[in-house]
Amino acid sequence: PREHLLASLQASRPDGFVAISRVQWLVKFFASRFSYALKNVTVGPTFGFLPKPTYATLLKSNNPLQPVSTKLTDPAAIIFTTGSTGPPKGVLYTHKTFNAQIDQLVQHYGIQPGRVDLACFPLFGLFNAVMGTTTIIPDMNPIRPADVDPVKLLDAIDQWQVNQAFGSPALWRVVAKHCDTSGRKCPSLKLVLSAGAPVPPPTLMSIRQMMHPDGEIFTPYGATEALPIASIESREVLGGTAMQTDQGCGTCVGNRFEAVQWKVIKIDDAPIAQLSDAIEMQTGEIGELVVCGPMVSTKYVTRTDHNPLQKMHDGETIWHRMGDVGYFDDQNRFWYCGRKSHRVELADGTTLYSEPCESIINRHPQVLRSGLVGVNVDDVMVPVMVIETNDSQLYRSTSRSQQLVLELRRLAAENSKSVALQHFLLYPNKLPTDILHNSKIFRERLQIWATKQFKRAQYSK
Repeated sequence: PREHLLASLQASRPDGFVAISRVQWLVKFFASRFSYALKNVTVGPTFGFLPKPTYATLLKSNNPLQPVSTKLTDPAAIIFTTGSTGPPKGVLYTHKTFNAQIDQLVQHYGIQPGRVDLACFPLFGLFNAVMGTTTIIPDMNPIRPADVDPVKLLDAIDQWQVNQAFGSPALWRVVAKHCDTSGRKCPSLKLVLSAGAPVPPPTLMSIRQMMHPDGEIFTPYGATEALPIASIESREVLGGTAMQTDQGCGTCVGNRFEAVQWKVIKIDDAPIAQLSDAIEMQTGEIGELVVCGPMVSTKYVTRTDHNPLQKMHDGETIWHRMGDVGYFDDQNRFWYCGRKSHRVELADGTTLYSEPCESIINRHPQVLRSGLVGVNVDDVMVPVMVIETNDSQLYRSTSRSQQLVLELRRLAAENSKSVALQHFLLYPNKLPTDILHNSKIFRERLQIWATKQFKRAQYSK
C-alpha cells in the first residue's frame, strides 16, 4: 500500500532521492516527511520545477563521480520485507551481506561468467552484473508476475538464448500452463530458480518438460533478513517429497547452504535474548527455525522494536529467528510448515499449521489455493479455510458451492493433520498476495474477511 511505502521511505531518513520525475513530484508533495532529503538527482525531464542536477547532466560532467572507499561492515542498502505479516521492516544490508549472498549463489548453483539470465525480478540484475552474467529484462510488469504474458517470456528466452531464469511461483505457474497446452519448448534454458513461496509439483514437472533435458530447477529458501538459507532441486521434490507434502507433512525446502548454521527451537512468541535460553527441538519436532551466517542480517533499522523479537545473541554472533515453523528430518532437511504467526491454536491444545493443512486441501482439483485463518467466535478460536477456486464463478452457485464444501470436509477428515477443519469459505476473488511475488498470501486480510462472514452468518440467524 502507498502509505506503507511512504512510511518506509520516511523511516529510512534518506539524504536524497535518485528517482524518476514522478517520484520527485511525490517527494515534493510530501516535503515535510522528507526534510533530510537534500541531495536529489532527477532521472528524466525536470519540467523546470524538479530537483537538479539530472542524471543526464551528471553523465556529461567533466568531473566523473568516483566510487567511495568502503569496508565490508559499512551499510550498503536498506531492503524492506514484503509486509506479508504486517508493515514492512527495513533490513540493514552491509557490503559483507551482498558478498556472502553472491558467493553462496555462485558456489551452490555453479553460475559462471558468460551466461544469459532472464530476470523476471529486475533487482536480481544487480547480482548478474557482479557475476558476469548478461541480464535480459522481459516485457512484463514486475509487480504483477501472475499476469505475465507467457508468449513474450518464452520468446525472450528463445531470442536471447537465455540459459538461466528467476521468477516467482505465480509466474512459473502461468508459463507452465501455457507450455502444457501449446507444447512450447525452450531448450536453451538450463537453470531455473523460483522463490517466494512453495512451487506446486505440477508446475515443476511442466517446466522440466519445457527446458533442456539436463536442466535443473531449484527452489531456494530464505527471507529478506537471511538469504539464501536452503535449496532443493525439482528431481528431489518430484521423486519423493511432493508425495509427503500432499499428506500434510509440510514442504521440504532442502538442505542448508554451506555457510549457514541452523537450529529448530521451541515456538515462543516472546523475545529470546540469548541463544542459550532457547530450547532446541529434536528431529521431527515442529519448532521455529533460527539461522546464522555471513548472509544473515544483524538488525532492522526501521521498526527497530522487532530486533528483540527476531534477533538472538551467541557471544558476538547474531542469530535470526525466521518466524517460520517446521522440523528437520533425518537427512537434516528442513520441512516448512508455515509462518509462526499463522498457526491456529485450538482450545483442546491442538495446533494447526498453515502449510500442512493447505497442502491437503489444495489436492482437490477445484481448489487453486487456500489460506488457513483463525476466527474468534464467542472467545473460541475456530479454524477456517478460505478457498480460491479454479472457477471464479463457482461461488455464485449455491449448489456447487455446497457440494465443494462437503467434498473438502471429507478430504480434511481423511488426515489427522487437518481433521479439525470443518469450516470452508469460498473467496469471491483471487486471494490477496504480496506484490513482489504474487505468491505469499496475506492471511491477515483473509482473517478480517472471514470474521465478517461469520458475524454476518450469526446476524442472519
